[in-house]
Amino acid sequence: MRTSVVYGSREPNRAAVILEALQAAGMTVTVAQKAKEVQGLLAHRGCDLLILGQKLVDEDGVVLVKQLRAKGPSRQLPIVALVEHADQPASFAAPSKHAYALFGAKVPASSAPAAASAKDKVSLRLAFFQAGADECLSLNWDAAECLARIKAVLRRTQVNSSEEVINMGEIELNLTSYTLHISKKRVPLTSKELDLLYVFLSSANRVLSRPYLIERVWGYNYFGSPRTVDVHVRRLREKLGVAAKYITTIPCVGYKLVPPGAEMRR
Repeated sequence: MRTSVVYGSREPNRAAVILEALQAAGMTVTVAQKAKEVQGLLAHRGCDLLILGQKLVDEDGVVLVKQLRAKGPSRQLPIVALVEHADQPASFAAPSKHAYALFGAKVPASSAPAAASAKDKVSLRLAFFQAGADECLSLNWDAAECLARIKAVLRRTQVNSSEEVINMGEIELNLTSYTLHISKKRVPLTSKELDLLYVFLSSANRVLSRPYLIERVWGYNYFGSPRTVDVHVRRLREKLGVAAKYITTIPCVGYKLVPPGAEMRR
C-alpha cells in the first residue's frame, strides 16, 4: 500500500525536487496551499504523513502544527516541517501576534517592530519542534537526505505489531506479509490488486469513485485511462471467487464494498 502524504505550503513548487523523490519512493503526495485545506484533507481522508512549509496562504506553519497537536486524531500524526534554511530565525518572533501568544511573550506597545534581543530569537527549526513537529528539514539540503529522514520518521511513528491482519467474511488480508487467503486458501495477487483490495477493505460501505481509486492505488500523477480501475476490479473479482460478491458496482460512479450482513443502500 502506498504511503499517503499531504504537503501544505504557500509555495509548493519550491519543494518540487523533494516531492518527486517521495513519489519515486512509492508515496502519493497531495498538495494544499491553505491551512483550512490541510485540515479538510485530514478530516475527510487522513494521511500517513503531513509535511508543512513555514508558511501557508492563511496561516504560519508553526501555528498550524500547534493547532493540530492540540486536539483530535492529528495528535499522533507524523509531521515533518520543511523550511528555507536550517538556521533561519522564526519570522514571526517579533511582529506576529500569533507567535507572541504561542510562546507566551508580551506584545510590545509600539506598533513598530522592535529589534529582537538574543534571548528572544528563536530558530524556525526550534519553533517547529516546540510546536510538536517530529522532524524539520531544509529546502537546501540534499533530496536523498530529506527522503531518508522522512522514512526514519515513518519508521519511528509506525505502530509496532507482530502481524496486522484484516478479516472480512472469507477474506483474510495480511498486511505484514502482504498475502491474501480466501476461505483459508492462499490466493496470489499482483501488488496493484493487493493495494486495491486494501483500499476496499479499509473503506467498507463507502462509495469509491474511479478517480479516487486511481489516486490511492496508482498515484495522483497517473495519466492513464480511468478504465484501468475497471480492468483491475474485474481481475480482482475473478481471484476473490466466493468473496467477489462483496464488491458492488455503482453505475456511473465507481465501486462499493459491502461487508457480509450489511444491506446495500442506494
